[in-house]
Amino acid sequence: MVKQISVFLENKCGRITRLSRVLGEAGINVRALSIADTSDFGILRLIVDHPDKACRVLREKGFMASVTEVIALEVPDTPGGLAEALSPLEEAGINIEYLYAFVQKRTDDALILVRVDNIEGALAVLKKYDIPVIDSERIYAL
Repeated sequence: MVKQISVFLENKCGRITRLSRVLGEAGINVRALSIADTSDFGILRLIVDHPDKACRVLREKGFMASVTEVIALEVPDTPGGLAEALSPLEEAGINIEYLYAFVQKRTDDALILVRVDNIEGALAVLKKYDIPVIDSERIYAL
């Protein structure tokens, strides 16, 4: 499992820049991110190289930050590759709350970060179907 930082942000000019600056000044590198927004606020989800430190630093600077566990899957970067990896979760009745992806350098696979309603169940299903789950150290080191 991979630690993800979730940050509640007001939808105002400069908030993401300020957050990025705080992380940069703390020597924290962002590996992936996603934002879901409304007209008033957003939830920024981040994978960083030092998640515990990032959460601590962000809280110290007044950001509402929390840590959530997600699963990192390696799937073929081809048409249908994502569906093939997610189908066993659907068949097992495991709900995907959200996901986001990024491609890797020097490989033909994409990395998918998935938040599910049953992490242990999802990990068992993924193992059963030989779907590669990437450990946190590898993700943080990208």
